[in-house]
Amino acid sequence: MTPLSVDAAERQLQSTVQTLYTLLVQLHSFRGAETTSALHTTLTTLLSNLSTLLATAPSLSTIAVPREIIAYVEDGRNPDIYTREFVEIVQRQNQFVRGKAEAFASFRDVLAEEIGSALPALSGDVERVLAATGGGDATGTSVVKVEAAAGAAGTAAGAGMNDLR
Repeated sequence: MTPLSVDAAERQLQSTVQTLYTLLVQLHSFRGAETTSALHTTLTTLLSNLSTLLATAPSLSTIAVPREIIAYVEDGRNPDIYTREFVEIVQRQNQFVRGKAEAFASFRDVLAEEIGSALPALSGDVERVLAATGGGDATGTSVVKVEAAAGAAGTAAGAGMNDLR
């Protein structure tokens, strides 16, 4: 037999389930010799469906199904519930990570501003770091523009920093 696609395997599995249901109904209303031939035909169909599914199994071995989904199905639960819960967990984790990233970006900008105001001699380095990490305001200019406002005090502090080197 030729390998089947996932859709064909799903149709074959549905056919097998339908055959099992038919078999259940026939066994429930079994009346002896008069229903034996119908029961024999249904059992033959079931064996044919199962052998087709068995032949299909190797071609579907590349499909990875998480063990959690298998456990959900084995426990009689709907695997769609697992998918919904998984998406909700991922959304919560994404919000948490996004919050951390925004906090670090805010901290980077505040730190750059503080370094720029406390150590104007390093403002060029601070500007370069901000440009490399996406910092600064929306216009592309950095938050570190305190040096110009500091005036003479900034120049004196910058000269003092040169003496320390």
